[in-house]
Amino acid sequence: MSGIGPIPPEQLEQAGKAAIAGDVLKLEMLLKTYGLHPKILEKYTGAGLNPEDNNLINTRRIIAHTHHFNLWEEYENFNISLNEENSAIALFEAAADAIADGNANLLKNLLRQNPALIDMRSLRNHRSTLLIYVGANGIENFRQKTPANAVEIAEILLNAGAEVNAVGLMYRGSTTLGLVATSVHPVITGVQKQLMEILINHGADPNIAVAPDYTEGSLIVACLANGRGEPGKYLANHGAKVNLEAACGIGDLDKVKTYFNDDGVLVDSSLDSERDAGMIWACEYGHLDVVKYLLARGTPVGIHSGGMTPLHGAVLGGYLDIVEFLLSQHAPLEVKNDYDGTILGQALWCGYNNPKPQTLAIIEKLIKSGAHIEYDWQRYIDDLRGRLA
Repeated sequence: MSGIGPIPPEQLEQAGKAAIAGDVLKLEMLLKTYGLHPKILEKYTGAGLNPEDNNLINTRRIIAHTHHFNLWEEYENFNISLNEENSAIALFEAAADAIADGNANLLKNLLRQNPALIDMRSLRNHRSTLLIYVGANGIENFRQKTPANAVEIAEILLNAGAEVNAVGLMYRGSTTLGLVATSVHPVITGVQKQLMEILINHGADPNIAVAPDYTEGSLIVACLANGRGEPGKYLANHGAKVNLEAACGIGDLDKVKTYFNDDGVLVDSSLDSERDAGMIWACEYGHLDVVKYLLARGTPVGIHSGGMTPLHGAVLGGYLDIVEFLLSQHAPLEVKNDYDGTILGQALWCGYNNPKPQTLAIIEKLIKSGAHIEYDWQRYIDDLRGRLA
């Protein structure tokens, strides 16, 4: 049953620590106290928690899920090996911790102690090599962090013979380059470009970095889809294939033009979906010249692609000039995105969750342009005027 009343943040944090530690007794006690509280269900989405099952079963599911195992029995077997002194698995896990913590000396010592670690793979579902852990993405959450010396860590692994194009099973298949380019953690630490550089210098191939059925194998589009617009041009300059969608997203107007004939028609009608998706990216990432070019060649101003319209994209990206231009071209204001949000609804969401310097000006522009204000939105508008002014 669900817990009654709010679960204190410190108790939710304790649940997370217990899951990481594999502390069945502590986690089970927390579940007995709070049940499958909505916050717990949200935190462990995908763990298969079931209110019809007892606390011990759900406790084991949480722990297995936290450690990227499908079954409790798999976690148990892993834990047995982990606790064997100087086992290869124990050394591998210690090395993975050293990577996340930026402990270069420990990592070097472990590789000297057992050079075979460099080719080993995790027993967890993602089957990562040690180098893949540098990507800080798609692995266990408690190791999804990028230390300040991540480039040094990567260099240690690469010089030890790590396979730079090894594929992990996260996101249906990704290399270290694919993870680094799409992860937020290297961005936060400020080493994303340097990590991409060292990987590419050691032979990382950007065209096999993500699964063929994930953004159709385009690493640049994968970056755009994960809010990482910055690496796109760098990757394009270092061998990444640039299709029409990617060209629009990184603002390469010259490349975009190659997909249209002299009459302004797509050279291949099968590229309609790429053009439409590219239009959204161009709006979201601030490429007004691309937006104008596509509209002048017949792309509908109200096209719906990837769950939103161009105006939704411009609002999400926080680009007032594109919002104003789209409105001048009669972009629809009340069309909804896949989350049932109108253009103004999207802007209000951004105000609280993803504010940009021009978000408030965009909200005011939408209101002035006649956007419908729902009955309970005025208080949010007034609040944002105070917050974002």
